[in-house]
Amino acid sequence: VQLQASGGGLVQAGDSLRLSCAASGRTFSSYAMGWFRQAPGKECEFVAAISGTGGSTWYADSAKGRFTISRDVAKNTVYLQMNSLKPEDTAVYYCAATFGPHRIVVLKKDYDYWGQGTQVTVSS
Repeated sequence: VQLQASGGGLVQAGDSLRLSCAASGRTFSSYAMGWFRQAPGKECEFVAAISGTGGSTWYADSAKGRFTISRDVAKNTVYLQMNSLKPEDTAVYYCAATFGPHRIVVLKKDYDYWGQGTQVTVSS
């Protein structure tokens, strides 16, 4: 599975962004997907996850109520809609995948495939 993340950019606090993660392969719905982020000088942290079927989602506390993870099986793409962005959301965002039609995976070590990252910068 190859992943290509996109959609990052420079925005102001309160703005929205939608990140996309395009996946290769014909069994996209078999893979659980997640978004992680890493800010300068900080460890990589979990943001959101979605099961392969899309029936289950999970969010970090920092993302609840502001971010929405979704997937379009026809387009082999996972999205992260980010609203009400804050300066503390500034980070490189990575998408990840691992086999799991019905799994929610929140630990970085449990993912097998990673995208290259997309920079999100939120100015105050």
